[in-house]
Amino acid sequence: MIAGPAGPTSDILRKPGAVTVGILLPLTGTAAPFGRDLLAAAQMAVFDLADSNFELRLYDTGGQVEQARIAALAAQREGVQIILGPLFSDAVVAAANVARPARIPVLAFSNNREIVGDGVYTMGFFPEDQVRRIVDFSFSRDMTRFSALAPDDLYGSRMVAALNETAIVGGQVTDVAFYQDETQVLIDTVKRLGRYDERHRALLAQRRELASRDDELSRRALRRLEDLETLGEVEFEALLLPASGEEVLRIAPLLAFYDIDPSQIKLLGTWLWDDPALRTEPSLAGAWFAAPPATTRRRFVERFKRLYERSLIALTEVSKDSPDYRLLKARAAFSLHRRPAALSILGKPVTPAEKALFSRINGNLAQIKAQIANITSPLRRLLAEIELVDLQQTYRQYVQAGRKARQFEKVPNLQFYL
Repeated sequence: MIAGPAGPTSDILRKPGAVTVGILLPLTGTAAPFGRDLLAAAQMAVFDLADSNFELRLYDTGGQVEQARIAALAAQREGVQIILGPLFSDAVVAAANVARPARIPVLAFSNNREIVGDGVYTMGFFPEDQVRRIVDFSFSRDMTRFSALAPDDLYGSRMVAALNETAIVGGQVTDVAFYQDETQVLIDTVKRLGRYDERHRALLAQRRELASRDDELSRRALRRLEDLETLGEVEFEALLLPASGEEVLRIAPLLAFYDIDPSQIKLLGTWLWDDPALRTEPSLAGAWFAAPPATTRRRFVERFKRLYERSLIALTEVSKDSPDYRLLKARAAFSLHRRPAALSILGKPVTPAEKALFSRINGNLAQIKAQIANITSPLRRLLAEIELVDLQQTYRQYVQAGRKARQFEKVPNLQFYL
């Protein structure tokens, strides 16, 4: 799904001649796993759809706002015609502040509608749309009374707003609660949402009244109340819980424990619930959540795996006379952690791409940077840039390890205690 401002959009990708696209991703830092997955998907799209006129240039944002701004400046200087990314909203805003005056469209990977407009587009499944979808589905099952237990942050407020906007059409939102991370505060929030103390007092009062009566009917009714914790129902039929899988696993058992009975109350979620760990949680049995079709996602994942498994096998179909044969075979050997074999296959590097790979194998950061500037093939340059990011990340890890070692030297016996 792509969202952007209404009206005509630039048709850059259909213009004749070369097309240069910059992709801004967090390839280092805590969000690096997400960035690498997005990069791999982008590579797959390039292999499938792009022709020889298409060039994809890679820029690392590090998951940081300032680094995203610097990356956008570099992309602008290098003449990119469109920017893909960044991933996070604040980084998108920083990049857009650079791209907008240069009239470079930004197609972000964020799913925050609030950043859309004035040359910024977003791509993804918006959380608000997921809430509308699951509420509409609940309407189709004759549910009209809703509640929400949402995180006490901007995201939670957005989800509750979407619930209010959708439910008003054919139902009502009876109550809303916002939870915080601290365990006791979370427990108190769940109890208030389900009116647990009020319903528990009602149960105790009913037991006292029945116990005061000396007849068989009252004694039978009292026995039926023995295993109950509360008396009376909650005011809602469905509860929206817009949380990640880890948070849901923490909250759902509390709901059941404090008598928000999942057999009576339908739990509703978003795509964040598409987590295998949730499938074995008893308190989530029968819950609903909105997500893209699982079969479509599985097909993409399987195709992605097959593509990268075939990358090594594909070497057998490359002619040994091809100018790329040595480069591809050496890169494959190095990826399999066979450095001596990779150096032997590569031999004396001649082309800039071969020299860049040679520098990567030998860990020469300065040389690989210098050689990338001389690579004219867009695909060869992209592969070299990916290898540059890998090497930079490796050096960062060594630097961090070195700093830790120096701390050990300063404090005798520190390593023993650690």
